[in-house]
Amino acid sequence: MRITDKKIVLFTGNYGSGKTEIAVNYASHLAGMREQVTIADLDLVNPYFRCREARQPLEALGVRVVAPEGAYHSADLPILLPELRGLISRPDGISVLDVGGDNVGATVLASLTDVFSRSDYEMFFVVNQKRPFTTTVEGLLRIMKEIEEASRLKVTALAGNTHLIDETTAEVIIEGAKFTAAAGKAAGLPVKFIGVMRDLLPLVEGKTDGIPIIPMTRLLLPPWLQKSVSAVSTQARDRFGQLTKKA
Repeated sequence: MRITDKKIVLFTGNYGSGKTEIAVNYASHLAGMREQVTIADLDLVNPYFRCREARQPLEALGVRVVAPEGAYHSADLPILLPELRGLISRPDGISVLDVGGDNVGATVLASLTDVFSRSDYEMFFVVNQKRPFTTTVEGLLRIMKEIEEASRLKVTALAGNTHLIDETTAEVIIEGAKFTAAAGKAAGLPVKFIGVMRDLLPLVEGKTDGIPIIPMTRLLLPPWLQKSVSAVSTQARDRFGQLTKKA
């Protein structure tokens, strides 16, 4: 299932909306379609839940990961890699960009306005109705406007990701899909897909207002549940291994 024909795909959203999990799973979805995919870590404000933590399983699927390496892998530093401009102006395949949360995280995009102005992109706003400030359509539109102003780019589509982590139920996802559809109508934007964890798929299929679903595997865990960053990567690698065996 092809979600968009754009070669540049950005994921923005409210802090804690799960946009990085969406971005990582979207990249793996494209890799499963035999697409040439690069995912870039543009989250310069949050030291946790960054796509670089899933480097090993993504690379095992053939996805190129652009993020600080070596001593800078876990550094809480605002490192913007120079190759990012090339990924936007001359994408080799599909470039997936995971942007930091809220308007603060989106500010990094403003420094790349010159290359985005010459590129055809899709910028998703990831919707999680269960997060503060986006529990109403009005609140969501306000956050989205702040992100657009900070990034100097326009959101082009919505991606639903309403969840409560381990307490997510089918009812939460179905309610979230309806909310995302209402938000899309209010914003005048299409809802291209929603992400659903694989164990809940049988309970929500056919109940998401016709919105396409991308099956997801949880790869990014809170640091307090892991002993080290390497442990996060190891668990992510193992989960992707199980996923690819089933495919």
